[in-house]
Amino acid sequence: MAKDLDMNEQHLPGSFGGDADKIADDTRLECKICWYVYDPEKGDDYWQISPGTPFSQLPEHWSCPECDGKKVDFMVL
Repeated sequence: MAKDLDMNEQHLPGSFGGDADKIADDTRLECKICWYVYDPEKGDDYWQISPGTPFSQLPEHWSCPECDGKKVDFMVL
């Protein structure tokens, strides 16, 4: 019998899921909703994130600047 998961614990296969061990500092990640790509080399002007900031170092409150998607649901490219 499969373990029931809380809705907040469910993630798509390949998603970041909040596990920084899954990604390198230069890993680009894509929003599963609108396909916005967070590129650490560019940072994020909307949230005033400096270029060179790894995805794993984004603040907990960060969300997709295009659609407000959750950080934990970004997909590793």
